[in-house]
Amino acid sequence: MPWIRKYSPKTSNEVVGQDEHIRFIKDYINDYKEKKIKKKKALLIYGSSGIGKTSSVYAIANDLNLEIFEINASDTRNKEEIETRLGSVINQRSLFSKGKIILVDEIDGLSGMKDRGGVQALIKLIQKTSFPIILTATNPWDNKFSSLRSKCEMLQFNELNYSDVYEYLKKICSRENIDYDNLALKSLARRQTDLRAAINDLQMLTSDGKLDKKRLDELGDRNKTETMINALIKIFKNSDPLIARDAFENVDEDIDKQFLWIDENLAKEYQGKDLAEAYDKLSKADVFYRRIRRWQHWRFLVYINALITSGIAVSKDKKYKKMVKYTPTSRLLKLYWANIRYMKRKSIAQKLAEKTHSSVKDSIKDIPYFQVIFNKNEEMAEKISEELDLNNEEVGWLKK
Repeated sequence: MPWIRKYSPKTSNEVVGQDEHIRFIKDYINDYKEKKIKKKKALLIYGSSGIGKTSSVYAIANDLNLEIFEINASDTRNKEEIETRLGSVINQRSLFSKGKIILVDEIDGLSGMKDRGGVQALIKLIQKTSFPIILTATNPWDNKFSSLRSKCEMLQFNELNYSDVYEYLKKICSRENIDYDNLALKSLARRQTDLRAAINDLQMLTSDGKLDKKRLDELGDRNKTETMINALIKIFKNSDPLIARDAFENVDEDIDKQFLWIDENLAKEYQGKDLAEAYDKLSKADVFYRRIRRWQHWRFLVYINALITSGIAVSKDKKYKKMVKYTPTSRLLKLYWANIRYMKRKSIAQKLAEKTHSSVKDSIKDIPYFQVIFNKNEEMAEKISEELDLNNEEVGWLKK
């Protein structure tokens, strides 16, 4: 049995690093059981992968003796599928006369042309349900979820710190009789805050019951940085378009990040005319990519890949022999946080525009005044928050 299943938390006490959030979820579910009137009939839990969003719901269900009906939004994407799967269970009693939780996992999967009304179908079912609906997401601040957010309580799960991961891995080692070097185990725990991935690594490394520093080094670099660097080597240090074409085949990064990695490192590798030719290919790919997104013609993405791989590879007259250290761009993190701030600001502006019968664009201009109010006048802030139906995340953003 995979250890991520074997050591998945069976009770909420076994969930790592989310004590306060566990209590919040339990209170939320108990309010449903006691038929207390809920303003928001669904709970949206969000945060990074592997920090316990889904496993926490199952652990709490075990604690409270509740049945879980789960669908994965990545597999159930459009209006018809969601209504078929969920429509019959939102008011139907549990098979064993127990209470019930409806779990819609990974709603990030609702996207693009394949969605076809999936978000709106979810909202209608939330308004009709007799049972608590819990949704999970990595990033709920995408524009496509703006109407869904307004119907949900928002709960952000904590990133796990290194010590939480270390203690959990240590417990597994004890139960599995693993002979481990403490420094090696700590090093493994520091590699990531994704507990699920850390447990997978531990099982793979200890197939013969041992873990030491040498074995940890032999794991190889599973992280995306090393994989992306290998892809760049295939493009920058090679002139064969067929080899370069497949550079990103096994890279677990979206095309936006591929653009940023190339842009960050291209000038370190190419010079003069070669650099101009390569940037010409990159800029053309960027223009085409915007058109593809605008018109939703995703089948043409293959030409984008050709430009940023083979196109850049053949832009140079000869291979450069100099050694170059390729580095990730800091813009990735800056863009991520800027996007999160923008999404929260727009969510608030949409609610304000609806109440004031104005445009979202005009309402965004008024946000700074509301930030002053929320930091200077608690009583007025509370009234505004109630009037606009702001959630805790939006209130927190205004206060910051």
